[in-house]
Amino acid sequence: MEKRRVILVTDGDEFACRAIERVAADVGGRCISCSRGNPTKLSGEELVKLILQTPHDPVFVMFDDCGAIGEGAGEEALRYVATHEQIEVLGALAVASNTHQHEWTKVHVSIDRDGVMTEYGVDKEGIRDLDVGRINGDTVYCLDQLNIPLIVGIGDIGKMGRRDRAEHGAPITRKAVELILERSGGHGGKRKKEDADSGQSH
Repeated sequence: MEKRRVILVTDGDEFACRAIERVAADVGGRCISCSRGNPTKLSGEELVKLILQTPHDPVFVMFDDCGAIGEGAGEEALRYVATHEQIEVLGALAVASNTHQHEWTKVHVSIDRDGVMTEYGVDKEGIRDLDVGRINGDTVYCLDQLNIPLIVGIGDIGKMGRRDRAEHGAPITRKAVELILERSGGHGGKRKKEDADSGQSH
């Protein structure tokens, strides 16, 4: 049984969607655009069906709790996807927010608004925080309970003082994604086995 390689994104608003779509295209992957939503509207089962239908990976999937305290709909879907037997999670983009619910996660590394890798967390604007190895976020409650190889902290995707706009190539998000792909030993654009065997391309 071939597994599909997936990158989890803990944000689902319009700006994040446009940025993720741009980066996914640039690295030869696919974005499940209908996973966009604030909060997440699709269930984990529905998302897995869509992931398994995509012709290329890595597949980017967005999850958003819209400020719900604890494990909301977005995180329930995230947990289902991350633990599914046909899914291989390459990493997660843990998106910072100005949450007042003190929801946080450990991160292995962060990318700040200047595209610099740091051991510190970052805030919503992508500015380095005071805490080492953790960020505050909206849909991050369950991330460090899951077996995710690399969790990268990042500011508000597609924004960060206009530094991460999709029209400019979403450079901060792209650096975070490239780090996940580099650490996983893979690159985008991997075809399904049956396509590769038949020489077909999409």
